Formats: sequence, C-alpha cells, structure tokens
Amino acid sequence: MKIYTDGGCSGNPGPGGWAYVIIGTGGEEPRILAQNKGGEKTTTNNRMELTAVIEALRALKALDNAPRRAVVYTDSQYVQKGITEWIAQWKKNSWRTSSKKPVKNQDLWVELDSLTGEFSIAWEWVPGHAGVEYNELCDRMTQEAIAAIG
Repeated sequence: MKIYTDGGCSGNPGPGGWAYVIIGTGGEEPRILAQNKGGEKTTTNNRMELTAVIEALRALKALDNAPRRAVVYTDSQYVQKGITEWIAQWKKNSWRTSSKKPVKNQDLWVELDSLTGEFSIAWEWVPGHAGVEYNELCDRMTQEAIAAIG
C-alpha cells in the first residue's frame, strides 16, 4: 500500500487545502483505492500537511481488509522528520521543543501519533513539484480544495 499526501496554503496563514491518494500495489497495475481532499478558511501549510496524512490514515483504517503496512510519501520534511525523528523527544519533554517552547500543532501530532500506532508505516520524503505522479495529483487536488474555499 502506498499513500501520497499533500497540503498547502494560499498565504501562510490563509485558506488551505489537503489531499491524499491511497494506491493499492497488490496486482499487476497499481490502482487508486481511495482519494480525498478538503480545506479550511484560515490555516497554515504545516497544519494542512499534517491533516492530509491524518485523513489518509483514517481512510486506510476504514478500507475493507486494509493492510496494516503502508509507505507514506510526503513532500513535507516537517511531517516526515516530525514523525520519524522529533516526536519521541517531544513526548518525553511533555510536548515541548528542545528550546522549551510548546510544540506547534500538538493536537494534530497527538492524533497522527495515535493513528500511526495502528499501522506499520515507512515514511518517505519526496521532492515537491518534481514530476512524482501521485504527489503531483495530490498537489492539484490541494489547489482545487483551496480554490473551492475562495
């Protein structure tokens, strides 16, 4: 199972959007099993990047016979490094950064941490706007979600 996610804003903060695509890889051709997008009137890029992953994992949970293993592809180093490198220390420090400040977007990090505990996930960073097919699809969907907020 492969999951591609993206989030963004028009202004930061500003109107934002998120999107995900879940790809089934068991079979001859990869196929889209689920995709969705959404947005918020006033938000930040990082909140939308996190929301995209959270919504994707919620959708994966809801799929019939969903595998418990997946690779999540994100073009957000904030998400990728946050979940693989930083979160353990944040939790140890009662959700404080190394400079003793509260972790931004703690509500979303707590939810993402809870969801990831239900799966075996590999986290892969992909460069944005570099021609990665499903990342580009997520980017287009994110832009559509932002435009729909208007």
